Amino acid sequence: MNYSTLEIWVIILGLGLGTVTLRFSFLGLIGSRQLPEWVLRHLRYTPVAVLPGLVAPQVFFPAATGGTTDPLRLIAAGVTLAVGYYSKSVVWAIVAGFATLTGLMALTGSA
Repeated sequence: MNYSTLEIWVIILGLGLGTVTLRFSFLGLIGSRQLPEWVLRHLRYTPVAVLPGLVAPQVFFPAATGGTTDPLRLIAAGVTLAVGYYSKSVVWAIVAGFATLTGLMALTGSA
């Protein structure tokens, strides 16, 4: 699809306005108030819910393999989950997953 310069700027400004509105609703309107305990309890699970949604497509349908599931990435994801579960550290889980994927790719000669 070919968009004109004006249409692109309208899209960019619309998305920017939507982002500012969303952030202002939390920070500007209720940022200085104490939230109820039930809201805080649910907000604690937001990163846990969002992160798998961002990572799962890259594990199961990676662009590097043309969208086909790759055993190396599945193994690296399993190592990441195991390290994260036992260490309770996101940083160590990411480092372990990265090291596993990089090491397996070096061993097998995959790119």
